[in-house]
Amino acid sequence: MESNNDKPRYSDEELEEFRQLILAKLEKAQREYDTLCEEWNNSEGNDTADTAATFKVLEEGAFTLGKEEAYRMAQRQLDFIKKLQGALVRIENKTYGICRETGQLIPKERLRAVPHATLSIDGKNLRK
Repeated sequence: MESNNDKPRYSDEELEEFRQLILAKLEKAQREYDTLCEEWNNSEGNDTADTAATFKVLEEGAFTLGKEEAYRMAQRQLDFIKKLQGALVRIENKTYGICRETGQLIPKERLRAVPHATLSIDGKNLRK
């Protein structure tokens, strides 16, 4: 840990470690988002040979619910991607890992588990 104007911050080497971790998570999240978008945008409907009205209504209902769920999951994934991108910006600004509430460093273990975290556990508890 380096001290810059008596403010805590992670060293450039530590920030690079976190950057690599975040880039890997970002790549995976983007792939998952793309898959969900394909699922959501998939416009394949029922086959024209399917003439049983009751089954057709049930299938269309299930298809719509599946698309809605894919859309919700894609939105959550997009939010996660934005948080990871924000973490990369904080790394570039050398403010990554500093709790917004306490100003202290967020423990590495927490950042490895939740790399986009902006609050330490103490900081989260202060907000309750």
